[in-house]
Amino acid sequence: GQCGADRDRRLTPAVAVRKSRADMGRYLLTRSLILLASLLAASLVVFLAIEVVPGDPARTMLGMNATPETVAALNAQLGLNMPGWQLYLHWIAGFATGDMGMSYTYRVPVAGLIAERLQLSLPLTAIALVLTTAIALPAGLIAAAGRGRATDTAVMGIAQIGIAVPNFWFAMILVLVLALKLHLFPAGGFPGWSHPAAAFQALVLPAVALALPQGAILARVLRSALIETMGQDYIRTARARGRSRAGALVAHALRNALIPVLTILGMQFAVLLAGAIVIENVFALPGLGRLIFQALSQRDLIVVESAVMLLVIAVIAVSFITDIAYALVDPRLRRPA
Repeated sequence: GQCGADRDRRLTPAVAVRKSRADMGRYLLTRSLILLASLLAASLVVFLAIEVVPGDPARTMLGMNATPETVAALNAQLGLNMPGWQLYLHWIAGFATGDMGMSYTYRVPVAGLIAERLQLSLPLTAIALVLTTAIALPAGLIAAAGRGRATDTAVMGIAQIGIAVPNFWFAMILVLVLALKLHLFPAGGFPGWSHPAAAFQALVLPAVALALPQGAILARVLRSALIETMGQDYIRTARARGRSRAGALVAHALRNALIPVLTILGMQFAVLLAGAIVIENVFALPGLGRLIFQALSQRDLIVVESAVMLLVIAVIAVSFITDIAYALVDPRLRRPA
């Protein structure tokens, strides 16, 4: 509070630096322990959620006509006859060391399978994030500059539609119009990175479908942050010195308004990566999302658990990095409550 701030101002520079470092150390330790606890809790939730899905992987692989003895033998071969707690410990210990086990269906290491699919999902997510920013920045600026006017109402109305409509609906509209009718982009499939131009073209429509809802969300956040920043004293001072509203908005308000926007943008990377599960199936893209969908239908539980856990780690890690970045920028966050 104010007393703490007054006390810090009375400290000598050397003591203040040591205190700041000690506060940062304690903050890092606290956040690291919270990160570890969150990961453990998430792993348990993921394991329990996947394990309660009805069906027997061995029965699915062998077919409904397989004898109980054959099913039991395959379960033993796959290590599925162990108690649930042993299966969890075996899985989480292997995951922590990079050994995610063997896929029941593909009979290859799960880590290699996921790494192969990420070669598509990560570029798709990166393109979608760039498009999200390209949509949100001009939309948020236009809405904030015309606050209360027709432009603001129109932009925010379109943004509300973008938030309300599911991305798979956007995907189907894009396929119908731009792929099937105008033949500007492929309707689905992926030619591989050996043909970079064709590969990029195949990712454009999925990336747009992913980016539209997230861009609408980010535009609303940016508008709110800009309007709040425009009420600050330094903006009024800039206006008094002759700056136009648009000039003050871009030159002064935008930089400070970007702090909450960057936080949302960082979280959206993980959201886009997870949201690609549906979009990859709409466009028949062999990415991580399609792998999860196929593994679920085949009861390949070890693949589903590991892939979903990877997405959870991405979300938690982004949140952790954001907290640390905020603490580096604002020393007040490092102090214990």
